[in-house]
Amino acid sequence: MHQIGQLNEQPLHHGLKQYFAGDGGVTEVHLAGYVIDVVLGEQLIEIQTGNFSAIRQKMKSLVRAYPVRLVYPVAVEKWLLKEPKPGEGDGQTRRKSPKRGRVIEVFDELVSFPELMRDPNFSLEIALIREEEVREYQEDRQWRQNGWKTTERRLLEVIECKTYLTPADLARLLPEKLPTTFTTAEMAEEMRVSRRLAQKTAYCLRQMGVLTTIGKRGRSNLYAFGGSG
Repeated sequence: MHQIGQLNEQPLHHGLKQYFAGDGGVTEVHLAGYVIDVVLGEQLIEIQTGNFSAIRQKMKSLVRAYPVRLVYPVAVEKWLLKEPKPGEGDGQTRRKSPKRGRVIEVFDELVSFPELMRDPNFSLEIALIREEEVREYQEDRQWRQNGWKTTERRLLEVIECKTYLTPADLARLLPEKLPTTFTTAEMAEEMRVSRRLAQKTAYCLRQMGVLTTIGKRGRSNLYAFGGSG
């Protein structure tokens, strides 16, 4: 049985599970050798707050027989709660992070199984949330993040949910100003994201049949809309 113990469950995951279960859903359902976060009628709901590669096999197995909706949270507002350093008293500090998550960031994770968007049993739901991130200072982590480690993520509010049923739905995340043919560098500039994220986005949409590679521009692949989406 594949299961993440509830004792190790992060508050963010638990909060989202309760939100999507609502009054009629059942949580922690054992089915087909897995533990399903939420079962709502005939719909299976899996909530993933981290790396999609960890649930790759689970998703591929379940969609063969069941309608599965994958929920991924994007923090459009984040509060940072820092515990005091050892020997500095017991007062916490809390501030609002200047960073705002964007839906396009889901492609960072969707590279693990982009082809599932073509399966009628699979759908993706992005939960735009307010969250609180708890950080603690650890001496052995001074070489990264100045010694601070995120120990907990908490759900403050679900602001809005966006559902994507087909590859064409996700393709609408691309800017309308893209030319007829384009490189990932041009995608990155128009979307105001890193080149790496643009490359992942292009890969996902190509696997979904939305984009096709039509040649090269210099050393870069040249893309165009095409295929079935």
